[in-house]
Amino acid sequence: MGQAHAIRSGPQRLRVRVRGAVQGVGFRPFVYDLATRMRLDGFVKNDAGGVLLEVQGDRVDAFLESLSCRPPPLARVDAIDVEELALRESSSFVILDSADGPTETRIVPDAAICEECLDDLFDPASRFYLYPFITCTHCGPRYTLTRRLPYDRAQTSMAPFAMCPACARDYRDPRNRRFHAEPICCPACGPKLSSSPEQIVAALRAGKIVATKGVGGFHLMCDARNGEAVEELRRRKARDAKPFAVMIANVSSVETVARAAEQELALLQDVARPIVLLQSRGVLAEAIAPRLNRIGVMLPYTSLHHLIFHAAAGAPATRAWRGEPQDLVLVATSANLGGDPLVKDNDEAHERLAAIANLIVTHDREIVTRIDDSVMSVVAGAPAFLRRARGFVPEPIELGADGPCVVAAGAHLKATITVTRGREAFVSQHVGDLSNAATGRFYRETAQRLIDLLDVTPELVVCDLHPDYYSTRWAEEHGLPLIRAQHHAAHLAAVVAEHQVEAPALGLALDGHGIGHAGQSWGGELMRLDGGSWRRLGGLAPLPAPSGDRAAREPWRMGVGALAKLGRLDAAARLFAHEPRALEMARLIAQGYAPPVTSSMGRLFDAAAALLGLSTQQHYEAQAAMEMEALVVAPRAMEHGFLLAGDELDFSPLLTAFVQERMNSREGAELFHGTVIEGLAQFVAKAATEQRIDRIALGGGCLMNRVLAEGLMERLRSLGLRPLIARRLPPNDGGLSLGQAAMARAFAESRNSQDLALCV
Repeated sequence: MGQAHAIRSGPQRLRVRVRGAVQGVGFRPFVYDLATRMRLDGFVKNDAGGVLLEVQGDRVDAFLESLSCRPPPLARVDAIDVEELALRESSSFVILDSADGPTETRIVPDAAICEECLDDLFDPASRFYLYPFITCTHCGPRYTLTRRLPYDRAQTSMAPFAMCPACARDYRDPRNRRFHAEPICCPACGPKLSSSPEQIVAALRAGKIVATKGVGGFHLMCDARNGEAVEELRRRKARDAKPFAVMIANVSSVETVARAAEQELALLQDVARPIVLLQSRGVLAEAIAPRLNRIGVMLPYTSLHHLIFHAAAGAPATRAWRGEPQDLVLVATSANLGGDPLVKDNDEAHERLAAIANLIVTHDREIVTRIDDSVMSVVAGAPAFLRRARGFVPEPIELGADGPCVVAAGAHLKATITVTRGREAFVSQHVGDLSNAATGRFYRETAQRLIDLLDVTPELVVCDLHPDYYSTRWAEEHGLPLIRAQHHAAHLAAVVAEHQVEAPALGLALDGHGIGHAGQSWGGELMRLDGGSWRRLGGLAPLPAPSGDRAAREPWRMGVGALAKLGRLDAAARLFAHEPRALEMARLIAQGYAPPVTSSMGRLFDAAAALLGLSTQQHYEAQAAMEMEALVVAPRAMEHGFLLAGDELDFSPLLTAFVQERMNSREGAELFHGTVIEGLAQFVAKAATEQRIDRIALGGGCLMNRVLAEGLMERLRSLGLRPLIARRLPPNDGGLSLGQAAMARAFAESRNSQDLALCV
């Protein structure tokens, strides 16, 4: 953790540099309290590199140990550098003002309200009693209200709110929990809410839809137990089937709606308060998560959320209600329409949400950065992301070595942007689908904000091979050296970068779509990665994909394509009797139409779902695969259900069984998952033996499927291999920009060589 310090007796004076997430988190008062309790002299201040301090006295060694072992709750200490100085005259320990100039520090993510602030919130004797904007140095919004660094009140959306005398005293008192808490405020001087918690609860109890302004944007809320309200929200939001998340009052209420393991309960209570996928008990409105067996659950993370549940519980005066189960369960979904970005401004809310919400609740503190809720799951015994946003962004990912400043443009769907600085990669929040103009503007705004906050000058830009991605066209505008990274290699490089694997690794990319090196449609690829270079070793046997990209929205097309490959177009009339277009497509293929082909694992899922009669249409991405996963209790492999021929893995025998044999949905889903897991494991094991590599990176959107991810990891381990999956980013396109950045930096280091594996 930095330079070693030689322990010796007697008084000493040390200069200590602390790097990491150490500003705006109460680190200076923590140091002040520690030093004064140990009767040390000196000073502490924020500066461009983090926190700088000098301490003098007899107990500096004990001070250093406490400094690294017991930092404030939101702090993250990356390094502590120590330099011994000559003793000097000193009689106290003081906190100095922040230094001006360029900064290499960073903003910590937003954090859920802490227990101490909750105590104040519900204490009638506190000036913060029932005030919905309570915060301290240990909790509350950071990233979403900060315009620029250094993190001072004048640089945040709290600048218009002058502190009252009481808040100013707290702010200046180094022994106060709110010392230099930049968003500090109270009813006398802070933002105001447009509607009371009681009014919100009354609307919810009446079956109304409420839009509430939070820290990163608006939520749309309704009573999750009211089927009519949930259906009406779906109708007004034009969201046919994609699952909604729900918010419950506390951990004690989890068991009323879901089954949760100990790790899942711990993840729910993380300071980031992500949405966590849990096994549903099936007691909420069916429209919450149609045909799925898991629901997204989150706990309250703002004071307003807690005030809503407090009002719903009858505004009890005792503390006990905070731990007691409550019956109120709220749908809490992002307030956006048609793939547009999350609504964050008051005027925008009244304009765009008036047709959806019966009540729109605003406040007068501006949201600087819009950011969705993070979504997570416990996979193979540890947390994994489905969407990384609030509570985690802009926490960087350590790359292990310095390198040039790279801007990585990401993908087209589930887009993110990565900017590197030194040995760190800063991955943006989830931006979304770049198919419309509003999200394109949000994408550009997000990129510029990261570059400005980090105070960097980009040296390289990297993008996907796909020429029609919005992100590709954006990358081409910059006039900087441009590198193009293959989609699935970048998926795998993201996993390799996160785990800081330096030796060559094998990678298995299981994804929906991506352009291969010669324009092919890939998505089930086995690769060897070595620094900035990659080589495809094999992949899934191609399947016809009638009408190309449309096959991803209409699984019946992949079903017909599979029948064409199997020579069983005669079965189309039986399997797709209620889909006239499928019968027409079968006739066209029989008459000579040759559809494009794909090696995509995502499209293999679609083909199986169609042949099993589970899905012919998709209202959201991967719907068929998610519904098929929800049916699985115990996956099992079909004997001789796949073929390993050269560099191809072919699941034709499995698909043939779906055509020939009548099996129920659960039997088919379990057979599919089990056979795919076994086939992929054997495919990888063969390549691992040939390449003499045992480290296997698993990436791509299909790894969002927990049955597949856990089954494949377990089977690979049983074969003596070491599988790695994404932990700090999603395995889907949300993590792609990190892989692009890692590949570009590795290529930049070797660009004097002849290795042109990334460039087109």
